[in-house]
Amino acid sequence: MKKIYLLLLTLSMSLYAAAQQFEIKGKITDGDGQPISFVSVFIKGTTKGVSANVDGAYSIKVDRGLVTLSFTVVGFKSTTQSVDVFGDVTLNKTLEPEHYTLNSVTIKGNGEDPAYKIVRNAIKNRKAYLEEIFAYHSDVYIKGMQKLVGAPKKFFGRDIQKTLNLDTNRNGILYLSESQSKFSYMKPNKIKEEMISSKISGRNNAFSFNKASDMRINFYENLLLANTGLSARSFVSPIADNALFYYNYKLLGKTEENGLTINKIAVTPRRKNDPAFRGVIYIADNIWRLMGTDLNLTKEAGINLIDTLNIAQQFIKIDKYYMPGNLKFQFNGNVFGFKFEGYFISFYSNYNINPKFEKGYFTPEILKITKAVNKKDSAYWANNRPIPLTSEERRDYIKKDSIALRMQSKPYLDSIEKANNNFTLGKILITSYSHNDRYNKRSYNFDPIIRAVFYNTVEGFAIKYGATYRKRYENNEFLTIRPEARYGFKNKIFTANISTYYYYDAVKRAGIGLGFGNEISDLNNYGTMDLLANSVNSLLFERNFPKFYKRNFASITTQRELTTGLQASLSLDYTTNYALTNSTLYKFRDFQDRAFTSNNPLNPTNDSPFFPNYKSISATANLTYTIGQKYITRPDAKIYTESKYPRLNLRYKKGIEGLLGGETDYDLITFEAYQERIGLGLFGYTSFVIGAGKFLNNEKLFYPEFKHFRGNNAMFFPPNLRKFRFLDFYQYSTNEHYFEAHVEHNFSGFILNKVPLLRKLKLEEIIGINYLSQPQKKNYTEYYFGIQRLIFGISYGFAYDNGRKVNHGFRFAYGF
Repeated sequence: MKKIYLLLLTLSMSLYAAAQQFEIKGKITDGDGQPISFVSVFIKGTTKGVSANVDGAYSIKVDRGLVTLSFTVVGFKSTTQSVDVFGDVTLNKTLEPEHYTLNSVTIKGNGEDPAYKIVRNAIKNRKAYLEEIFAYHSDVYIKGMQKLVGAPKKFFGRDIQKTLNLDTNRNGILYLSESQSKFSYMKPNKIKEEMISSKISGRNNAFSFNKASDMRINFYENLLLANTGLSARSFVSPIADNALFYYNYKLLGKTEENGLTINKIAVTPRRKNDPAFRGVIYIADNIWRLMGTDLNLTKEAGINLIDTLNIAQQFIKIDKYYMPGNLKFQFNGNVFGFKFEGYFISFYSNYNINPKFEKGYFTPEILKITKAVNKKDSAYWANNRPIPLTSEERRDYIKKDSIALRMQSKPYLDSIEKANNNFTLGKILITSYSHNDRYNKRSYNFDPIIRAVFYNTVEGFAIKYGATYRKRYENNEFLTIRPEARYGFKNKIFTANISTYYYYDAVKRAGIGLGFGNEISDLNNYGTMDLLANSVNSLLFERNFPKFYKRNFASITTQRELTTGLQASLSLDYTTNYALTNSTLYKFRDFQDRAFTSNNPLNPTNDSPFFPNYKSISATANLTYTIGQKYITRPDAKIYTESKYPRLNLRYKKGIEGLLGGETDYDLITFEAYQERIGLGLFGYTSFVIGAGKFLNNEKLFYPEFKHFRGNNAMFFPPNLRKFRFLDFYQYSTNEHYFEAHVEHNFSGFILNKVPLLRKLKLEEIIGINYLSQPQKKNYTEYYFGIQRLIFGISYGFAYDNGRKVNHGFRFAYGF
């Protein structure tokens, strides 16, 4: 019996030893002892591997026995090393620079550089390589790090070192995150990702926003990085079909690697400000594949916010294919004296080429994040992290995770809030005063006085003041309550109301809102001009564009997602409405050729009330559907991503006569289709809105219930795709039917980028058309063209009414 026991013990120990994994770690350097960053280290014959970090350190788990590791990085000779593993091993590796020679290349006088022939062959094969993979599955690890390397001492009065928790030189890591995912892809563009683990420095309960789909870039595509925020336009790949129009090429040399001749080719833009990369690409002879990239985008190419972006990509061979091994985005910049740098790197392993996905595997859910994702402890990360932390990153985790624990305590939060909640005259007058209580997850915000005081001809000088209370709960639920009061010193009308909104289900995007009280409202329910702008126009230029009325109201509204991409809302409104008239004609400056108009938008010279006091009960049902909607599921929210297809809106509003004394009887149905930023590659992007509607019944309604439009009578206005530039705010509101369309194209610098002095301003050219047809304006059309940059724009336009020019001039846009 004892022998049997010993035999079983020996057998179990042998099996344990055989199954046990050991660590091979080390540092990868060049011949001078300098570390080589982000070297791919794979177990030969497999797709299991890791990557060195920025300091050249690597660590890989292997089974006991003979293991052969391959070391690969662009610019150095690939090499292998066999190790007989009986325990943990330290294996440092020195890589030799790859020597690219031009011994066999002769370029005669005015002859073409040999690189052009190589690139042409790569272009011929571009589409075949783009489409060769029908589907794949892989593990993806993504790491992001951003840090400040210089900053001003203070910004808007705040000590930057204390605010951002930096060292005495105002340097330090701002953001450090890691995530691991299972990523699946199938043609033409189906993706599915499940995040396995997530970690963010200093935020123990947070989920990383790293997505494998965000890190995908394929230089076999003609245009790259569209709609990423880097630029308003796309960038041309060095092997795009039309790449020779944008690039110069130079063969730097050739080398032999694994039986292939690899060509190292320098690429530079033909014109300094072309949307093109500069750097190096590696192309294999005969098969004409990309074997690696080391490319840069600079300010000259038109990127925003950052100065330089480097994209380095390495490939690994899987069967007969070459798939991304790792991809690095490295960047730096300087904004308002804040100098920053950082990188995002994705590392791919455990590839499965052309897997068989079951029917229904791909859904609109492109990323799933479960509650367990951020629960992995430090032991898990130590054993599963494919890119080791640097010493700086380890210190950052320790420091910020420790601070994060302290920050959850009430004494710590109270000490922070005591400093941040200090009351100053500047806050209450100009910027708004906020009082935060982070421990109880609530805040109070008080409007600034400067925005509360205004003037119009109905109320005279007046004040409108409010405060907002916000309470946050678990799972992204929140409650807001806002009381507001308004008083006109000339007409002596006081109004007050309170509104509240409870967002109770972030996954279903569901909420309910309540409001009651009274208020002074614009007769155009879309609004016409903000109170400050109208004050300036009225007092300085004798122009009183907005028209007002008073309403007592009570309302309830609810919204909820019915299914992916389909959002529904219902509302019930009770109002008592009162017409108002001008109470003053005061102005700072009197223009001889101008006069204030009445508060009757349909009769500028008659200031008597143009509708009787009346009660209205209305119900509104609204459906919004986004075609092809994709989304991300988090434990505390459902996040929609931007769709490539239009959004459709159907709305029905009913005036209910007799209910609670309601005096209106009408039925309005409207439909709208819209989409913004439809990418057109190098030619910028287009946005459009098309809408139509009809009163199925208009037996009894008054002007406030008409269908209104977003008109404009002012030279300065906040931009809106649905906004006309010359249409009167009120005259063409209708109680019958209408059709409107708005189309705008932004060339994103395609034209002005070719003008030497103007290209530095990064101006964007726009052209647009606005159209309206309704019973009183059957063919009203506006054409405009102009330029814009960030939140400012200037345009010149023409307005035609049934073919007859009725207006023209400049318009200045401002605001987000």
